[in-house]
Amino acid sequence: MPKKVLLYILLFFTVTGALADDVILTMTAPNAVSVGDQFRLTLNSTKQAVKIQLPDLSNFDVLMGPSTGSSTNMQTVNGRTTVSRTFSYTYILRAKKEGSFEVRPASIEVDGKVYESNSLNVRVVKGSSRQQNQVQQRSNQGAATGNISKDDLFVRVVLNKRNVYKGEQIIATVKLYTTPGLPLDRFEEINLPSYEGFYTQDIDIPQQINLQREVYNDKIYQAGVLKKTILFPQQNGTITIEPFDITCLVRQQVRPRSFFDDFFDSYRTVKAKITSTKVAVNVKDLPTAPSNFYGGVGNFNVNAELSDQNITANDAATLRLTINGNGNIRLIQNPEITLPPDFEVYDPRATENVRSTNNGMSGSKTIEYLFQPRYEGDYTIPAIEFAYFNPTTGRYVTKTTQEFTLKVAKGSDEQSATVVSSLRKEDVQLIGQDIRFIKQDKTRLSKRGETFFGTLGFYSVYGASSLLFLLLFLVYRKKARENANIALVRNKKANRVAVKRLKEASGYMKQNKNEEFYESILKAFWGYLSDKLGIPVADLNKESATQELTSRNVGQELIDGFVNIIEQCEFARFAPTGGSEARQELYKQAETVMSKMEKQIKR
Repeated sequence: MPKKVLLYILLFFTVTGALADDVILTMTAPNAVSVGDQFRLTLNSTKQAVKIQLPDLSNFDVLMGPSTGSSTNMQTVNGRTTVSRTFSYTYILRAKKEGSFEVRPASIEVDGKVYESNSLNVRVVKGSSRQQNQVQQRSNQGAATGNISKDDLFVRVVLNKRNVYKGEQIIATVKLYTTPGLPLDRFEEINLPSYEGFYTQDIDIPQQINLQREVYNDKIYQAGVLKKTILFPQQNGTITIEPFDITCLVRQQVRPRSFFDDFFDSYRTVKAKITSTKVAVNVKDLPTAPSNFYGGVGNFNVNAELSDQNITANDAATLRLTINGNGNIRLIQNPEITLPPDFEVYDPRATENVRSTNNGMSGSKTIEYLFQPRYEGDYTIPAIEFAYFNPTTGRYVTKTTQEFTLKVAKGSDEQSATVVSSLRKEDVQLIGQDIRFIKQDKTRLSKRGETFFGTLGFYSVYGASSLLFLLLFLVYRKKARENANIALVRNKKANRVAVKRLKEASGYMKQNKNEEFYESILKAFWGYLSDKLGIPVADLNKESATQELTSRNVGQELIDGFVNIIEQCEFARFAPTGGSEARQELYKQAETVMSKMEKQIKR
């Protein structure tokens, strides 16, 4: 008993000491800055530091620090509440010269022990303190002309390699670049590349675009990933990834026109259509392939297993071949195997378990070869040779599985095949039964010479079919004439689209998503008026919409209601006020105004 007590006490102090030593220190800073720019270097610790030792910062000017702060996080899981606290120490630095600099780990002292942080790499590029002002000036000029400089906003396809073998995988990343300070609002239209000449496999990425600092052409940009794709070239020579375009909406501040405009922010939305440049990939042909090459390009392993090595005649057995590794797994053909001639062999079945990550395509492919030995005896299942091409070494590699010995005992005298649940009906063949039974059921016969052609029923069906064809032709012609008038089609669908967006707003209202609710109301009204009045959304504002509604004899009370709803939504998006009752009242007003507008607006 005393030994157990001593063991528990020792275990308690061990766990307590381990928890006390659980100190995490992280160092963060921007990965790219300009010469002369000020930036923050922050140390975050799970314990309060007694002493802080900074690394060598001779490439930077330390302007201020440390500024200390702390935050507390409380979390409850399964009824158990945990409290964690984080201490931060912030320094203000300024870049002195261009180059790529490594910031070695910092250290702190806690309870007499020293803990180190991670290291950082900071890229310093040539810049100017006026760079952001120049961007803003170009941005304001773009608001007036409707154009954004290609140096401030562009898109490109980034490939991890451009000189590859046929079938070798390439990671293609579509990235958007924008200069810091450019107020990018959202996307209106995205036409991503089609990658003709490649077999493609998309990589899952977050739906929300995360902009991070990146240096390109010695300039700092905010870069975000729009799409990641694995490409497998399917032809030799030069394959060109054709340019694609994206239409962005940029919110620009309008130059003040009066004294009162200085007190209110006035913005307009500018369309910016950006087009990528074409990218060429040089694809080399594979060397002369061996006979056991089935299209695998990458790095693979193979192994085989037999479901049972002792069976009876006419029983089914399965040979499973598994190919796993990194490369074009989906494009690998099923290897051919050689089985004894007395075996009944069925078509192989393949299943894939593939993952697409930033490192490429990896996983496994399993091929099942199902067969049935017809006679007793000892048989040898030969080894399977599988060759693949390794693009790193530029050579073919052959992997060989083991061979198996199959012992088949004597079965029943019947030669008919045993049906197993894993077989398809069309795979089962009957041995020794090549004569079919004569049908003995009663079959209705008709007199020779009697046909349906020429009868009253024939002419009735013929006439009805002709009338139906004529009716369909007239309806189709009318629809085609209406669809040719795009403005008319949009006008007819305006109310239906608006009602759908209002229903979306109702859903957001029930979920207490304020920003999405007001955004849906705005989209419903602006989209409705754009389709109904034939005015692009980018050219619509309260003044132009009011003027156009007045010219169409819409009542002033209804116009005032529309303006009131727009102003409430725009104000609530940036300064949310009111509760659920206010949102419900606004939603009812929107439905009423939309319904009355549909009745008063005339084409």
